[in-house]
Amino acid sequence: MGISEVLLAASQLSTRETALAFGRAGIPVFPCVTGGKRPLTLAGFHDASRDIDQVRAWWARWPGANIGMPTGSESGIDVVDVDVKDTETGFAAFERARAAGVVDGELARVSTPSGGMHVYFRAIPARPQRCWQAAAALVDFRGNGGYVILPPSTLTTVNGRISYRVYSLSTADSKPVDAVALRNFIDPRPPHSASKSAVSTSPEPTRLALWVSKLHEGERNKGLFWAACRLTEAGFAPAAIEASLALAAQTAGLPEREIAATIRSASRQAAAGPTGRESQWCDRTAPTGRPGDAPCLS
Repeated sequence: MGISEVLLAASQLSTRETALAFGRAGIPVFPCVTGGKRPLTLAGFHDASRDIDQVRAWWARWPGANIGMPTGSESGIDVVDVDVKDTETGFAAFERARAAGVVDGELARVSTPSGGMHVYFRAIPARPQRCWQAAAALVDFRGNGGYVILPPSTLTTVNGRISYRVYSLSTADSKPVDAVALRNFIDPRPPHSASKSAVSTSPEPTRLALWVSKLHEGERNKGLFWAACRLTEAGFAPAAIEASLALAAQTAGLPEREIAATIRSASRQAAAGPTGRESQWCDRTAPTGRPGDAPCLS
């Protein structure tokens, strides 16, 4: 049984049964809180496993847990996330890309509780593609370094508990999506003239994200704030910082609203300079009490 068959059967199975079915299909999974997206294991999606005994043990401990799947090379699945916020959606941008052949060859579509859509594509393990977020287009890409919640998991929303549901499965041959081409199509960026020296001294978002994902309770908010300050100082816009750090912060256990508020606050503070009551959090020394664990910054 492959991922398509498991997705098709998910609506008739419990989350426990579905998690085991994904594991048997060779798809690594991990448990998330009931009705939410926060991982229940210490290292989040880094703990994902296809080992049946491990999966069985997780769902014996947390019977109602949602199912998380790491995207990218680990699972062999990349996901384009079409978002919905207030009265705006990313469907128009996605359909323009589809009509232009930029997102041809999808494997499946899954309706999300927000009214959006996860569009699954085969990933090439030897060609990893990193996550990104095109905030203006309301389209995100989940590849290496990210994860998604799988059907039949549910989220608690203002309208009650709503499930992730399989919307469609493709009968045609699936093929990978070119994440760079997709981003360039839906979110074209003007060329910039950053100097070579400026680029070389910028903190690496991937390394910062990995560090943030491993923060523990009591240090998560300050650690995220610190990492966002470093990226602001390097010239990253708030939307780019959120795209780089949000998934890692979710893995560490921070809720989405708190992540967005922390990044906005850090961006304002770092841009304003070393003044104000939060200035100590923008010091270049990591505020977690474990400065040796912080990413190397030039």
